[in-house]
Amino acid sequence: MSVENLKAYIESGVLELYVLGDLSPEEALQVEEIAIKHQEVRDELAAIENAIEKFAMQNALQPPASVETKLFEKLGISLDEETESVSIPSLTQETKIVQFESHDGKVRTLRYALVACVALLVISTAALFITYTKLTDAHDQIASLNLDKQKFAGIVSKLEYSNQGLSNLVEMNDSKEWATIKMQGQAISPQSKMNVYWNKKNKSVLINYLAMDLPKADAQHEYQLWAMVNGKPVSLGVFGKTDSTSKEALLKMQTIQEAQAFAVTLEPMGGSVNPTMEKLTVMGGV
Repeated sequence: MSVENLKAYIESGVLELYVLGDLSPEEALQVEEIAIKHQEVRDELAAIENAIEKFAMQNALQPPASVETKLFEKLGISLDEETESVSIPSLTQETKIVQFESHDGKVRTLRYALVACVALLVISTAALFITYTKLTDAHDQIASLNLDKQKFAGIVSKLEYSNQGLSNLVEMNDSKEWATIKMQGQAISPQSKMNVYWNKKNKSVLINYLAMDLPKADAQHEYQLWAMVNGKPVSLGVFGKTDSTSKEALLKMQTIQEAQAFAVTLEPMGGSVNPTMEKLTVMGGV
């Protein structure tokens, strides 16, 4: 293994996982084989072990003596206070006495216990972080799906709206009873356009949102349809610019018995008694 590869291997974090016992048997065996060949790896392992032990000792808590006694009783081990030795019962009738240095043995036991606790804490924190990240990602995906669903529903609604309007227009064009008045933009808005349908038989009037291109009105104004009868304007009602204000592509206005022309002006909300001529938007003759 080259010097660069050895350095990268040491900095990869696998040695820390080895010391914490978080590697598989195969991975642990690989670490041990590399440590046999390279002194740098052995030195790093020793440094990691010392660092963990130092951390454990600095953060250790001295348990009450009663806790230690109960712990040994649960394990079936008796502690001889006078000789400072630990007696381990054998499986035979004879009892073997194994001598330990009391202080060092207790310290080492506490060290490994605290190392295990630290390792468990690190693993648990990592697991919680991964779970939180996955939940956050799932929440974002659900929000995105809901947004896509709303957009799709809006598209479907608009298509249904347009299809209904087109079907009505086809039926009206096939009928000789309906006259189509195409109104063109005036000085205030030359690019505007709009269609009005006037039934010659029952005198009803419809406007077509699908064939309407008018500037967007502000919150204080709306459009008003007028019929020119013998040179005098007659109001046929008000309407909004956007098709979202109506559930129908075709909107029925007030009937008119006769008319020579139709016009649209921009008026205050609720309409006006007389048209505001400087706000004349579109106009067309019959």
